[in-house]
Amino acid sequence: MEKMKRRTFLAGVTGALAGATLLGVNLGQALANTLETIKTRKKLLIAVDLGSPPFGMSDAAMQPTGSDVETAKLLAADLGFPLEIVSVTSPNRVPFLLTSKADIVMASFSVNEERKKVIDFTDAYGVIQIVVAAPKSTDIKSLQDLVGQRIGTTRGSTNDKETTNQAKDAEMVRYDDDATLITALVSGQANVMASSPQIMAAVNQRRTNDPLEVKLVLKTNPYAIGLRKGDDALKATLNEWIAKNLANGKLSAIYQKYNGVALPAEMPKT
Repeated sequence: MEKMKRRTFLAGVTGALAGATLLGVNLGQALANTLETIKTRKKLLIAVDLGSPPFGMSDAAMQPTGSDVETAKLLAADLGFPLEIVSVTSPNRVPFLLTSKADIVMASFSVNEERKKVIDFTDAYGVIQIVVAAPKSTDIKSLQDLVGQRIGTTRGSTNDKETTNQAKDAEMVRYDDDATLITALVSGQANVMASSPQIMAAVNQRRTNDPLEVKLVLKTNPYAIGLRKGDDALKATLNEWIAKNLANGKLSAIYQKYNGVALPAEMPKT
């Protein structure tokens, strides 16, 4: 599956680059003036994955919503431009950037070395965490406390792999999907979980008498705004905006509204 995703990613990027070359576009120059293009167009095109709740989704009225959508609206308002949301999926986020179908991407876009070879990223404005959560009465303060614990997780997920790697003496109880894991935690079949804060929040909406709390953070993956290489002026503007809205708490408030937890006090580097 991972190899297939990698081939899909590379195929999309290769196709986008080939198309730009056929059009005679010098990517290093023509794509480095996005900020001026936005000012001339008087509209900001932000790509968001609307099939990735709670970051991007559609509400009951089929209108875009989610933490990335609300963050994009805040950014556009602060920059003084009308916002146009460009719907993307995970595989075409990079191709949409390289073919100028969007000015930037805000789609829970995890930063990794493979992507950094073809596009650029801002500082982090959000995170995806892998946590161990349990009821308040459960004494877990370190990995050593997980020895012999039965920990529910989603089979084959990054949460499963990371927890199995770090908590080698725990008893992993694997469920086929997130929905089944949530049901097990709500019903009390499982009382300790290794997953994301978003899953914990979903559990606690239905497990009100004995809610879970984060005991350990096993890993924190930053996500950032994706933009084209050479867009240094735009990157500087976006990084300044991110720093300001992390400091004033607006980004954390949006994140907590949709994810059920606040952003960490110190954001990881990209």
